[in-house]
Amino acid sequence: MENFRKVRTSEEEMPLPFPDLPPDVVEMKVKEGSKIRNLMNFAMAQMELKGRRQIVFSGCGRAVTKTITCVEIMKRKLGGLHQVTKVRYKTVLEVWENQDPPPDGPAQNLTVHKNVPSICILLSRDPLDPNQTGYQPPEPRHEAGEDTSGSSAKGLKRPLPPPREELPPKKLQVQVSDSPRGSGTTAGQLE
Repeated sequence: MENFRKVRTSEEEMPLPFPDLPPDVVEMKVKEGSKIRNLMNFAMAQMELKGRRQIVFSGCGRAVTKTITCVEIMKRKLGGLHQVTKVRYKTVLEVWENQDPPPDGPAQNLTVHKNVPSICILLSRDPLDPNQTGYQPPEPRHEAGEDTSGSSAKGLKRPLPPPREELPPKKLQVQVSDSPRGSGTTAGQLE
């Protein structure tokens, strides 16, 4: 493969795995190089400004982690969202071109079919069927004065412990006894 370079990648188009979606549902296709800030700005505008009730995030291969991150950010910012997650495999086709073709023939191409993991996550303001596989109910909301044992809802750091009294430095006494290496006894104090 050292003489080949990738010239094209394409993934098979698959319908969304959620039945009864409205025809105008927004699908956020997350790619490996997508910027989370850009994805979230667009998704939040769709849900808040345009009043959409549902949104789908999808990604495959190395973009799966970024897809999940976007969903978690969305759930924290909006709150009260029902979630259904579907995991499947997609076929990705990669076309590789030979950089060192034989002198008497045309350039050779190599096509590789890869099955990569793919994830689709539906977020909805409206209740979804809790019996379907992959369903997660909305996280309970915490009141402002309520103590949560984990991290706070706003992501604040844990409070600093109260200041302690300054202790005086300890003095250490060292005695060196006669040894074949040393030439005598020395006593001193270190601070």
